[in-house]
Amino acid sequence: MGSRNDFVVMRATVDVLREFGVAHEVRVVSAHRTPDLMFAYAEAAAGRGLRVIVAGAGGAAHLPGMIAAKTVVPVLGVPIAATALQGIDALLSIVQMPRGVPVATLAIGAAGATNAGLLAVAMLATTDPALQAKLVAWRAARREEVLSQGIQDEVPA
Repeated sequence: MGSRNDFVVMRATVDVLREFGVAHEVRVVSAHRTPDLMFAYAEAAAGRGLRVIVAGAGGAAHLPGMIAAKTVVPVLGVPIAATALQGIDALLSIVQMPRGVPVATLAIGAAGATNAGLLAVAMLATTDPALQAKLVAWRAARREEVLSQGIQDEVPA
Protein backbone atom coordinates (compact mmCIF):
# COMPACT_ATOMS: atom_id res chain seq x y z
CA MET A 1 0.00 0.00 0.00
CA GLY A 2 1.08 3.57 -0.53
CA SER A 3 0.92 4.60 3.13
CA ARG A 4 0.27 3.14 6.56
CA ASN A 5 -3.11 4.91 6.60
CA ASP A 6 -4.20 2.72 3.67
CA PHE A 7 -4.19 -0.36 5.92
CA VAL A 8 -7.61 0.65 7.26
CA VAL A 9 -8.93 -0.35 3.83
CA MET A 10 -6.36 -2.97 2.82
CA ARG A 11 -7.00 -4.96 5.99
CA ALA A 12 -9.96 -6.45 4.09
CA THR A 13 -7.56 -8.04 1.59
CA VAL A 14 -5.41 -9.40 4.40
CA ASP A 15 -8.48 -10.83 6.14
CA VAL A 16 -9.48 -12.73 2.98
CA LEU A 17 -5.99 -14.10 2.44
CA ARG A 18 -5.81 -15.22 6.07
CA GLU A 19 -9.23 -16.85 5.85
CA PHE A 20 -8.03 -18.93 2.88
CA GLY A 21 -4.62 -19.66 4.38
CA VAL A 22 -2.76 -17.86 1.60
CA ALA A 23 0.79 -16.81 2.43
CA HIS A 24 1.18 -13.07 1.99
CA GLU A 25 3.17 -10.04 3.02
CA VAL A 26 2.03 -6.55 3.92
CA ARG A 27 4.27 -3.64 2.99
CA VAL A 28 4.15 0.13 2.74
CA VAL A 29 5.87 1.07 -0.51
CA SER A 30 5.18 4.60 -1.69
CA ALA A 31 5.48 5.48 -5.37
CA HIS A 32 6.21 9.09 -4.43
CA ARG A 33 8.08 8.91 -1.12
CA THR A 34 10.11 5.70 -1.63
CA PRO A 35 10.35 5.21 -5.41
CA ASP A 36 13.65 3.31 -5.27
CA LEU A 37 12.17 0.87 -2.76
CA MET A 38 9.07 0.50 -4.96
CA PHE A 39 11.18 -0.28 -8.04
CA ALA A 40 13.32 -2.79 -6.15
CA TYR A 41 10.23 -4.48 -4.69
CA ALA A 42 8.55 -4.78 -8.09
CA GLU A 43 11.68 -5.91 -9.91
CA ALA A 44 12.33 -8.68 -7.35
CA ALA A 45 8.70 -9.85 -7.07
CA ALA A 46 8.74 -12.68 -9.62
CA GLY A 47 12.14 -13.93 -8.45
CA ARG A 48 10.87 -14.09 -4.87
CA GLY A 49 7.98 -16.28 -5.99
CA LEU A 50 5.17 -13.74 -5.74
CA ARG A 51 2.31 -14.79 -8.01
CA VAL A 52 0.00 -11.77 -7.60
CA ILE A 53 0.38 -8.31 -6.07
CA VAL A 54 -2.49 -6.35 -4.56
CA ALA A 55 -1.60 -2.66 -4.46
CA GLY A 56 -3.83 -0.12 -2.75
CA ALA A 57 -3.33 3.61 -3.07
CA GLY A 58 -5.24 6.86 -2.82
CA GLY A 59 -4.97 10.27 -4.44
CA ALA A 60 -2.73 10.15 -7.51
CA ALA A 61 -2.51 6.37 -6.90
CA HIS A 62 0.57 5.69 -9.00
CA LEU A 63 1.62 2.66 -6.94
CA PRO A 64 -0.29 -0.11 -8.78
CA GLY A 65 0.67 1.13 -12.22
CA MET A 66 4.31 1.72 -11.41
CA ILE A 67 4.60 -1.73 -9.85
CA ALA A 68 2.94 -3.23 -12.94
CA ALA A 69 5.46 -1.39 -15.12
CA LYS A 70 8.36 -3.09 -13.33
CA THR A 71 7.14 -6.70 -12.97
CA VAL A 72 5.41 -9.46 -14.92
CA VAL A 73 3.51 -10.50 -11.78
CA PRO A 74 -0.20 -9.65 -12.16
CA VAL A 75 -1.16 -6.50 -10.23
CA LEU A 76 -4.58 -5.86 -8.70
CA GLY A 77 -5.20 -2.20 -7.91
CA VAL A 78 -7.45 -1.00 -5.09
CA PRO A 79 -8.39 2.70 -5.14
CA ILE A 80 -8.54 4.24 -1.67
CA ALA A 81 -10.58 7.30 -0.70
CA ALA A 82 -7.81 9.50 0.65
CA THR A 83 -8.71 12.95 -0.68
CA ALA A 84 -11.72 15.24 -1.01
CA LEU A 85 -12.57 13.36 -4.23
CA GLN A 86 -13.45 10.24 -2.16
CA GLY A 87 -11.37 7.83 -4.24
CA ILE A 88 -12.58 8.87 -7.69
CA ASP A 89 -9.13 10.33 -8.39
CA ALA A 90 -7.46 7.07 -7.34
CA LEU A 91 -9.92 4.99 -9.38
CA LEU A 92 -9.27 7.00 -12.52
CA SER A 93 -5.51 6.91 -11.96
CA ILE A 94 -5.46 3.14 -11.56
CA VAL A 95 -7.95 2.24 -14.28
CA GLN A 96 -6.42 4.50 -16.97
CA MET A 97 -3.26 2.51 -17.58
CA PRO A 98 -1.60 2.76 -21.00
CA ARG A 99 -1.77 -0.20 -23.32
CA GLY A 100 0.85 -2.76 -22.37
CA VAL A 101 0.86 -2.04 -18.62
CA PRO A 102 -2.25 -3.78 -17.27
CA VAL A 103 -3.60 -3.34 -13.76
CA ALA A 104 -6.82 -5.12 -12.81
CA THR A 105 -8.78 -2.38 -11.05
CA LEU A 106 -11.23 -3.10 -8.25
CA ALA A 107 -13.86 -0.94 -6.56
CA ILE A 108 -13.01 1.97 -4.30
CA GLY A 109 -12.48 1.09 -0.65
CA ALA A 110 -13.10 -1.98 1.47
CA ALA A 111 -15.36 -3.72 -1.06
CA GLY A 112 -12.58 -3.45 -3.63
CA ALA A 113 -10.00 -4.64 -1.12
CA THR A 114 -12.13 -7.65 -0.23
CA ASN A 115 -12.68 -8.48 -3.89
CA ALA A 116 -8.97 -8.04 -4.60
CA GLY A 117 -8.28 -10.71 -2.00
CA LEU A 118 -10.90 -12.99 -3.51
CA LEU A 119 -9.59 -12.39 -7.03
CA ALA A 120 -6.06 -13.19 -5.86
CA VAL A 121 -7.36 -16.40 -4.28
CA ALA A 122 -9.20 -17.30 -7.50
CA MET A 123 -6.04 -16.69 -9.55
CA LEU A 124 -3.95 -18.86 -7.25
CA ALA A 125 -6.67 -21.52 -7.13
CA THR A 126 -6.27 -22.18 -10.87
CA THR A 127 -3.16 -24.20 -10.01
CA ASP A 128 -4.00 -25.28 -6.45
CA PRO A 129 -6.85 -27.81 -6.15
CA ALA A 130 -7.03 -27.51 -2.35
CA LEU A 131 -7.36 -23.74 -2.55
CA GLN A 132 -9.93 -24.11 -5.30
CA ALA A 133 -11.98 -26.41 -3.07
CA LYS A 134 -11.87 -23.80 -0.28
CA LEU A 135 -13.06 -21.13 -2.70
CA VAL A 136 -15.91 -23.31 -3.96
CA ALA A 137 -16.96 -23.99 -0.35
CA TRP A 138 -16.70 -20.27 0.53
CA ARG A 139 -18.95 -19.33 -2.38
CA ALA A 140 -21.43 -22.07 -1.48
CA ALA A 141 -21.57 -20.70 2.07
CA ARG A 142 -22.33 -17.20 0.72
CA ARG A 143 -25.15 -18.68 -1.40
CA GLU A 144 -26.54 -20.48 1.64
CA GLU A 145 -26.45 -17.25 3.66
CA VAL A 146 -28.69 -15.59 1.08
CA LEU A 147 -31.04 -18.56 0.78
CA SER A 148 -31.36 -18.91 4.57
CA GLN A 149 -32.72 -15.39 4.87
CA GLY A 150 -36.02 -16.83 3.70
CA ILE A 151 -37.43 -13.66 2.19
CA GLN A 152 -39.68 -14.62 -0.68
CA ASP A 153 -42.70 -13.00 -2.21
CA GLU A 154 -45.45 -15.55 -2.46
CA VAL A 155 -48.06 -14.92 -5.10
CA PRO A 156 -51.53 -16.25 -4.21
CA ALA A 157 -52.97 -18.76 -6.66
